[in-house]
Parts: sequence; structure tokens; C-alpha cells
Amino acid sequence: MKYIASWSGGKDSTASIILAHENNEPLDLIIFSEVMFDKNISGELPEHIDFVKNECIPLFESWGYKTKILHANLTYMDIFLRQPTKGKRFGTGMITGFPMSGRCQINKSVKVLPIKQFLKEFSEEFIQYIGIAIDEPVRLNRVVKSTNQISLLQKYECTEQMALNLCKKYDLLSPIYKFTTRGGCWFCPNARDPELKHVRTNHKDLWKKLLKLEEMPNLIGNKWNTLTQTSIHEKEEQFMWEDRQITIFDYIQEKNHTLLEVDTICPT
Repeated sequence: MKYIASWSGGKDSTASIILAHENNEPLDLIIFSEVMFDKNISGELPEHIDFVKNECIPLFESWGYKTKILHANLTYMDIFLRQPTKGKRFGTGMITGFPMSGRCQINKSVKVLPIKQFLKEFSEEFIQYIGIAIDEPVRLNRVVKSTNQISLLQKYECTEQMALNLCKKYDLLSPIYKFTTRGGCWFCPNARDPELKHVRTNHKDLWKKLLKLEEMPNLIGNKWNTLTQTSIHEKEEQFMWEDRQITIFDYIQEKNHTLLEVDTICPT
């Protein structure tokens, strides 16, 4: 029997590996599925994939655990640029564009599928460790139905907060937790404003790619979030005005502070 950990770099799956290490649980292989934006650019946030490849993996391997990074045959751009092969838009020259948001289709075909294919082709019997905490009862109920999935967080009665604290203890908490509570691709249509602002502020080249994608002609999904009909250009305008409001507020504060200093030095 082989033991394989499915790992995303998030707190729960990372805490699972730490628990295996602390409690001498068998662990033969760690698999990480990396979403790719295109053939050269990762779909993971730059600081997260750097954390995964240059901090976590070397440490895990020093603990004696083999790691393997999986990739799908398709990238995000492969799916984005696909033309319909049937239906009323077939032959119109239109391209798929932004996927439907909600339950992420990209996650299913570009992140989850490589894991399923790898495990399907695995030649030996295996147990799969998955990172689900004891305070996630709905997700845990799905695990109970599986014959070869185990949650070490459940076994050692570890909550999500305890998982986060365990990662902090080993200095294995992804930098994404400084601005969000969830992991995701930098182009994710379900991303919240703090995540989008982070990309816009810290990864301007990636932000510009999103803006340019939305400007492409003949898109079926022509807005970044097709469910709420929210465009990335609308987010750009929102953040621009928020930046200006902060600048004006800072200017007024600084001006008032200066006037107060002058009044203190030269009272009327």
C-alpha cells in the first residue's frame, strides 16, 4: 500500500503533511497540480508558486518525502481560445473567452483532472491523504464515502485554525494568507477585491494581460465574471478611484497636520 498526499500549498493540505511528519504516518509521495495560464506562465500567484517550489518542496524532500508536480495537457489560454465545435455558435469564428464563474470549470479541467489521471494510472494500491479539517463536516462526509481517502486533520482533530497555526509553527504558511483566506489562480473569476487588488498592485504585467483578454473581439464569455457580468475594466476603474480617494484623504490629512504645526509654532 502506498500513501499519497494531494497538496495545494494551502494551509490544510500543508498541515496534513506536517501531521504525517510529526506522527510518523506513512507518506510515499506528495503531488501538486500546477495550473498554467499558458505554456510559460503559471496560473498560480507568483509568490505562492515560489513558496511551493523553493520553500516547501526542498523541506519536504529533506524530510524524505518525494514530490511530483503535475500539469494538464491544456492551459487556461487553450480553453480561452477554443472555438465551439457544435451549437449555434459553431462556425461563427467566435471563441470561448472567459469561463462561467461560480463552480470553476478551469479548476476541474486544468487542476483536478491531472490528479485524477495520475491516480487512475498509478500502478499500485494507494491511500490518498486530503486536507479537510474537522470543522468542515460537509466535505468530510464525502471522504467517508470514499474507500481510499483519509483526512489526517480529522484523525488528529485539527480545525482550520489549528491547521493555520501548525503551518505558522513550521514557517510553512503561504504568503497569500496575508491578503486572502483562500487560494486560487490569479485570473480566477471568483476572486474577491483584496485578491484582485493584490494582482493589480504587485503583478501589473498579469493585470494587464487580463485587461487585454477582455478587449479581444468575438468572445462568447466577454467579461471576466460572466455570472455577475462584472468586467475587469470595471474593477480597474473602481480601484483607480479608490486609489485617488486615498490619495486625496492623505493629502488633506498632511495639509491639516502642516497647518497644525504652523499654528503651534506661530499661534495667532
